[in-house]
Amino acid sequence: MSSSGVSRRVLLQGGTALLASTALPRIASAEEPQRGGRLVVAADSEPRNLNPAIVASNGVFFVSSKVVEPLAEASFDGKEGLSPRLALAWEGAPDGRSATFKLRSGVKWHDAKPFTSADVAFSALNLWKPLQNLGRVVFKDLETVETPDDHTAVFRFASPTPFQLIRNALPALTSVVPKHVYDGTDIATNPANIAPIGTGPYRFAEHRAGEFYRLERYADYWQEREPYLDEIIYRVLPDRAAAAGALEAEEIHLAAFSAVPLADLDRISKVPGIDVVTRGYEALTYQLVVEINHRRKELADLRVRQAIAHAIDKEFVVKTIFLGYAAAATGPVPRNDKQFYTPDVPTYAFDVAKANALLDEAGYPRGADGTRFRLKLLPAPYFNETRQFGDYLRQALAQIGIAAELVNNDSAGHQKAVYTDHAFDLAVAPPVFRGDPAISTTILVESGIPAGVPFSNQGGYANRELDGIITEAAQTLDPQARIALYRDFQAKVAADLPLINVAEWGFTTVARSVVRNVSNNPRWAVSNWADTWLAA
Repeated sequence: MSSSGVSRRVLLQGGTALLASTALPRIASAEEPQRGGRLVVAADSEPRNLNPAIVASNGVFFVSSKVVEPLAEASFDGKEGLSPRLALAWEGAPDGRSATFKLRSGVKWHDAKPFTSADVAFSALNLWKPLQNLGRVVFKDLETVETPDDHTAVFRFASPTPFQLIRNALPALTSVVPKHVYDGTDIATNPANIAPIGTGPYRFAEHRAGEFYRLERYADYWQEREPYLDEIIYRVLPDRAAAAGALEAEEIHLAAFSAVPLADLDRISKVPGIDVVTRGYEALTYQLVVEINHRRKELADLRVRQAIAHAIDKEFVVKTIFLGYAAAATGPVPRNDKQFYTPDVPTYAFDVAKANALLDEAGYPRGADGTRFRLKLLPAPYFNETRQFGDYLRQALAQIGIAAELVNNDSAGHQKAVYTDHAFDLAVAPPVFRGDPAISTTILVESGIPAGVPFSNQGGYANRELDGIITEAAQTLDPQARIALYRDFQAKVAADLPLINVAEWGFTTVARSVVRNVSNNPRWAVSNWADTWLAA
């Protein structure tokens, strides 16, 4: 390893040696950003592909968003909730057939080549549209991207495309990669997917499997004076209990995405020099959902689905499983979405007697052992909370005479069973709401989705009226009319229950108090951290 590398010995040793590398003399103003230092962060996973233009997921963004930048980022106070990144301005045509982006000048890739509109055009046509897990929805009608000059990109669509959707997708779906690195190669196997080259404030330095990722300051970053840190180290800690211990031992500075278990938050919040922060995940709302296989005769009956909904005590789930760090859901759009959310939907109060009455009415009496019928229940393995909810749901179903067999798989096995093989009756899923129902929400209930697409309707549910609303909203250009359609969508989903929305939650960040500018945008954990710094 080069002299700038990080040895395993230094990375794992106690806090005094590690955090001493961040100590700098105080300067005149205590809150004037200080330069230098190494920020050490807990990472509970190691994505195989770090290219966010292909894999738009939070696990990838957590590391790669410091290296590869989007056209715009989410903002608490920016116009329409956005802050410029590689694009300075954007505008949609009235007919929905084009969108024009004015790009930032003077930007260099980490290999010193200039960033131009050709990179945006290449990324959109060759990655976002055909390859990206979410971009394939948003950019499905993208026909071409014109580049009249180096700093203008004009997106042309084959059919009217709501600019509201394009705008809402900018932070998560428009990571730009260098054309000169990818053009003429097999994009899926390009080495830059593992060691990304971007325009961001930090450049990728190294990855040691099972140990760490290391990013280093990019001296020619386009934003003057930024970034402040010299390095960011992602220390791989797959055991969440280890993150709390590492914070207390001062071996790491920060653990995002609730890497510190919820059960430890009250205790660790009382430790001097440690802060627990819930802000900064407003645009990354996770939803706890019960997926339903409608191929199963019993579950194809609305009364049975209603009974299951009434059997779930959402407030108990919020208080006991999420320890209050969540909210009960009313439908497929979370409460904290200011554009689309409506509370005017059918709701299902916790009522075991009503649930039992509905099952009796549906023609499923209890047998001699008290059981009406049996189901297979597959809880997603991604979070402690999804597994714990699986245990709770099994017990809740037993109260209404449904015997649920818990089937626990690893991540690959779960995705195959639910989204490819359809080998489930009920499943617990944690989809993410990404600022617009068309990005990652309508796919949960829309019919005709091919097998193998994760977090999509693989339960055989089909509703022509609901599909019609989804199609109409995808072509509606007027923002208010589109919002009205999605509010109708929410009401119909809550009424017909293709799935059951139980809770919605953000995450927590636990950080040493020396870390500044934590959680200052709605996607902070997956933004570029250019203005994050360490106080002495």
